[in-house]
Amino acid sequence: PPFSARPQPKMAGAGRAWRAGALLLPPAWRLRAPGRAFGAAAGQGGRGGGRLVLGAAFALGGGAGLCLAARQRLREHSAAELPAGSLQLTLYQYKTCPFCSKVRAFLDYHGLPYEIVEVNPIMRKEIKFSSYRKVPILLANAGSPLQLNDSSVIISAIKTYLISRRNSLEEIVSFYPPVKTVTENGKEVLEYENKYWLMLDEKETKRVYPVKEVRVEEMKWRKWADDWLVHLISPNVYRTPKEALASFDYIVREGKFGTLEGLFAKYVGAVAMFFVSKRLKKRHQLRDDVREDLYEAVNEWVKAVGKHRLFMGGNQPNLADLAVYGVLRVMEGLEAFDDMMVHTKIQPWYQRMQEVIQKTGV
Repeated sequence: PPFSARPQPKMAGAGRAWRAGALLLPPAWRLRAPGRAFGAAAGQGGRGGGRLVLGAAFALGGGAGLCLAARQRLREHSAAELPAGSLQLTLYQYKTCPFCSKVRAFLDYHGLPYEIVEVNPIMRKEIKFSSYRKVPILLANAGSPLQLNDSSVIISAIKTYLISRRNSLEEIVSFYPPVKTVTENGKEVLEYENKYWLMLDEKETKRVYPVKEVRVEEMKWRKWADDWLVHLISPNVYRTPKEALASFDYIVREGKFGTLEGLFAKYVGAVAMFFVSKRLKKRHQLRDDVREDLYEAVNEWVKAVGKHRLFMGGNQPNLADLAVYGVLRVMEGLEAFDDMMVHTKIQPWYQRMQEVIQKTGV
């Protein structure tokens, strides 16, 4: 594995810089992993069957989107081909997890070569080297090895490094320390209060953000994508039994399942996630027809971009554009995505995003 299974250092304070090989501890997802509810719903299928369905549900990215339950390798970018001294990157992910999709959109747009390792959501052997057991995980080497967790921290840290070469990546990562917080339910979690900030000096800030409002706007909508938009995915892709079945048909078709395992995961999983989606709808106070919340959200985004900009970033996407695009594209191929394209004004912006990433990506 890239890192040895050494004991991880304890944090002696929020300002402690993590050294090479240390694991950055990310916040727990705000949405309880549906795999737990999923496993309970499928419990009657036996412990082995419940584990199978639990793994498929875990691939949903904490309830935020549809992820493949497969060990398949995606398009690979060999880190070994990078020039000496450049970033060497390996992304551990579930293919259609929205948080992982955000990171890929960012890396592709910036033309950063990277290798993808698809994590099996059942056993997760691919990340056995890490005490952090969620994805995305980005292993980055810019002279010393580092592990970065949390999609927004990954994006902010790498973007800062690309703009400001004065600091080492290790030093930049130390600017994003985990802070303990307590949820409404009394659960202690780790959060990054500054994860939407780029750590730039005054000159760099003025170059990237000519006016203060540009930076404020970008941070606002990056946070919106994480705190609101991402929570509309599962309720929409599992809205009806038919849609739930179609979603799991995709998982089984693309995944590594035996015949009986595939049938079990497809039908039991679809039923379980249909009911889980109802709980998510209630938790986030969505309307009876969750499509209306999705339509309203994406139209709100289109309105914020405005008629006189190609992207929120102007002529080129900014980090907010990449975050929103990354979240939405996990629904491609599903009924929810098609409905969104027909009933909202998102299509022109979405197509521009596809084109610019294909053009600039490696």
